[in-house]
Amino acid sequence: MDNNVKLTALTTKGGCGCKIGPADLSQVLRALPEREQNPNVLVGLDTSDDAGVYRLSDDLAIVQTLDFFTPIVDDPYDFGQVAATNAISDVYAMGGTPITALNIVAFPIFSLDKSILSEILRGAGDKLKEAGVALVGGHSIDDKEPKFGLSVTGTIHPDKVLTNAGAKPGDKLILTKPIGVGIMTTSIKRDLLSDDERKLVTSVMTTLNKTTAEVMADYPVHATTDVTGFGLLGHTSEMAAASQAGIVIHADDVPVLPRVRELAEAGAVPGGTKNNFDHVESVVSFPNSMDQIDKWILCDAVTSGGLLISVDGDQAEALQQALVRKDVQAKIIGEVTAENKGQIIVK
Repeated sequence: MDNNVKLTALTTKGGCGCKIGPADLSQVLRALPEREQNPNVLVGLDTSDDAGVYRLSDDLAIVQTLDFFTPIVDDPYDFGQVAATNAISDVYAMGGTPITALNIVAFPIFSLDKSILSEILRGAGDKLKEAGVALVGGHSIDDKEPKFGLSVTGTIHPDKVLTNAGAKPGDKLILTKPIGVGIMTTSIKRDLLSDDERKLVTSVMTTLNKTTAEVMADYPVHATTDVTGFGLLGHTSEMAAASQAGIVIHADDVPVLPRVRELAEAGAVPGGTKNNFDHVESVVSFPNSMDQIDKWILCDAVTSGGLLISVDGDQAEALQQALVRKDVQAKIIGEVTAENKGQIIVK
């Protein structure tokens, strides 16, 4: 394999940062024809949720999701692992159990060594094995820019589906991974990270949300979403809107990867992060003391982030501690209120 290939140099945007921005996407989706109501579609397009859910019977539903993106790290094996972890996460966010996956491949087969693609697929395969997910096929095209991802199917009981629309006043919000991934991965492209820092952010992106999903199943969780390309405040704003509730975020409690502010000050703020800020600015109230860098960090475009969990306030600390005992970096970062519906207040 050609070890000199720098995958992140082959694309202008990386990972979930290459998503179409939320403002542009909402305009596109408005042009879709009106959908016929289907009582078996338990979760569809209405609440910007992480996955779709379709009821097959009174006690079985399937969870369906798809995620793919351009390279976020330079090592092909790591890229495959990150992509698989990210795709599977949407099923965990709905409270489901992932069971099967299909690979989605776009690759410049005549200009890059085929062994690079083999390593991407091997990385994804190892992560699927860790998650207990069976690879059942896929599709590939020849493309100038490499892209990779998976379509994942899971199962769930129809009465146990978690969405981003169930947050209740009095709930506390728990975040299970640190943010700042977009700024750090942009720094990978610019050779600003040490080997240890690169390994750290890769480790965060390749950590499955499986343990989190298993632990939270024993607690009164009302809503969840995973924090990815639209950033912490972007996905929080979707939860606030879908739940018709207000949300307070305590900025000092939000876990952030090391050196993220320093890297942001050096200019390593991805365009997707700035787009996220522009999109949520009208529904977020920031403190006067907060500067633009810290606002961008809260909006940073995350790839393969943690779950944002809205849980009964009386059980929040118990859930957070249970997650920590399982080596999940969970922090209580805010609460849900009855006031300021659809709005976020950052303190």
